[in-house]
Amino acid sequence: MTALSGRGHARRDASAGSRTLYDAAASRASAQVVEEYSTSFARACRLLHEPVRTHVRNVYGLVRVADEIVDAPDLGLGPSARGELLDDLEDEVRRATARGFSTNLVVHAFARTAVRTGIDEELVGPFFASMRTDLSRTAHDARSLDRYVYGSAEVVGLMCLRAFLADEADAARRFDDLAPAARRLGAAFQKVNFLRDLGADHDDLGRDYLPGVDAHHLTDDQRDDLLDDIDTDLAIAADAIALLPPSSRRAVRCAHDLFAALSARLRRTPAATIAGTRVSVGVTTKSLIVARSLLGAH
Repeated sequence: MTALSGRGHARRDASAGSRTLYDAAASRASAQVVEEYSTSFARACRLLHEPVRTHVRNVYGLVRVADEIVDAPDLGLGPSARGELLDDLEDEVRRATARGFSTNLVVHAFARTAVRTGIDEELVGPFFASMRTDLSRTAHDARSLDRYVYGSAEVVGLMCLRAFLADEADAARRFDDLAPAARRLGAAFQKVNFLRDLGADHDDLGRDYLPGVDAHHLTDDQRDDLLDDIDTDLAIAADAIALLPPSSRRAVRCAHDLFAALSARLRRTPAATIAGTRVSVGVTTKSLIVARSLLGAH
């Protein structure tokens, strides 16, 4: 009768080590979310060793769900209703982290990773605060943009760093040493996407992230100033990659190089056309970057 009713005791998934079947299903759900939303990031994730790969996917699964609440055009909901959904998600993350279980598979996976790697409220709180900003603020000054980038991108880099170092000796000291570079890499990724999505953010979402920039009148000088800032972030982050554990080093190098290629392509793109097209890196270039990462080349 137990087999027929599906109400058996918690089973173990042999491929997931000590994880229960539910834990493994939750992590697979997060992995599927990552695959659907970002082919480039999914490629980089495959270079991570386990259990780091699962932890990073669990982090990004939650990030994508929160982003969907804020940005999905087909929800048919206004800012207030989206805010309620975001509040519900944040509350569920806190409950799941405290009790070790959620009926939301993506939240369950994130909570398991948070407990295992030391991701705490100091990182989760600013992330949701930045997501909430998108529901109320349509333009930024330099100060508000810094706060937004910290919560939406830099803390995600710090969450990943927690995952990279979870099983390393002297993890606390190494986290402190590597945190500035992780923040710079997260910031670079976000700022590249600000440029790539310049027109869509303005036209479709009604948001202008870059202070003093008119989305449809971007100049070459403004483009270059923004990319100089991004390339500085990328250079600082690159210097720290060799200090990461071998389990994450190749994947971070791959992600870094993919965004460096995007930055270079944006610099070659006339500023006047950036708002009208989303610049991307070709499949061949992506494949070469992944291959170089596999070979350990820089």
